Amino acid sequence: MPDYDFSAPRLFLDSALEPDRAVEADGPQANYLLNVLRLGDGASVLAFNGRDGEWAARLRREGKKRLFLVPEARLREQTPPSDLHYCFAPLKAARLDYTVQKAVEMGAGVLQPVLTQHVQAPRVNRERMRANAVEAAEQCGILSVPECREALRFDRFLAEREPERVLIFCDERADAASPLDVLAPLRGRPLAVLIGPEGGFSADERRSLLALPGVVRISLGPRILRADTAAVAALALIQASAGDWTTG
Repeated sequence: MPDYDFSAPRLFLDSALEPDRAVEADGPQANYLLNVLRLGDGASVLAFNGRDGEWAARLRREGKKRLFLVPEARLREQTPPSDLHYCFAPLKAARLDYTVQKAVEMGAGVLQPVLTQHVQAPRVNRERMRANAVEAAEQCGILSVPECREALRFDRFLAEREPERVLIFCDERADAASPLDVLAPLRGRPLAVLIGPEGGFSADERRSLLALPGVVRISLGPRILRADTAAVAALALIQASAGDWTTG
């Protein structure tokens, strides 16, 4: 992303963006811009909504608390959202926040919690997950906020998976062969990656996965990784070998 202004404040707005059509900031956004960043009337910010690209906008205050963003010029056209699905056994709050943010940074387009037998946190706060996804997109120049889906039980997840989408199953019991050799032939195909919980997949879950067509098992190396570390490692491998880090 050459010549991109990473220093400018950047906000996600769930409203249409078009020239001179003012959009009111919500309370937390107004507080952040006015009281945390101490921006004044007429200050320049960036705005995006996942549909209309990225815009240069100016702040316009009305009274003490109301703040509007006025789009002036589109800086980047909207790009298609990522088609990579990140499927994961939920973790406890702080580590789940981290994992969601890193998955967004690494290019996940769908966040799908999967409730496995050894899952640590069987309840997922979907609003909090989306808030973390929005924050990561704002900070990293991403134009589309990933879809944050409701958690599914493991068996339902398998029953409802798209048959044409290859499911990359990260298995700590797989032979520690090079995952790049396994992933490279998948380039250009729709992909999903599945990361298990800290306790790993159960024997029944592993058998169910390995019995399905369209499931590819990979190792993440000779060491046991924490689930949040495994997420970053797996997504980096996939993007570098079969995803949007590849060129040509």
